[in-house]
Amino acid sequence: MIPINTEVTALSSKGQVVLPKTIRDSLELSAGSKFLIFSDGQNILLKPIRQPDIREFDSLMDAAASWAASVGMEESEIMEAVKAVRKNRKARA
Repeated sequence: MIPINTEVTALSSKGQVVLPKTIRDSLELSAGSKFLIFSDGQNILLKPIRQPDIREFDSLMDAAASWAASVGMEESEIMEAVKAVRKNRKARA
């Protein structure tokens, strides 16, 4: 089970909330960190936005290349496939 850190903070007159150092340190946050903010009307959840790791992208590209090879798709057909998907999405919107 992942341990849950709890701290108390306050809202400033400017609407700012200070994240306690223990929380910032445990999540490796620094000045300028970006967050998604969720609210259900009673609760607030801050979700740090992390820059994707290039290895994740490489892994996705490798998987896509393997799939394309398994179905016999040539590199020259990729742009046609992308255009077809975009056209389909636009038509549904």
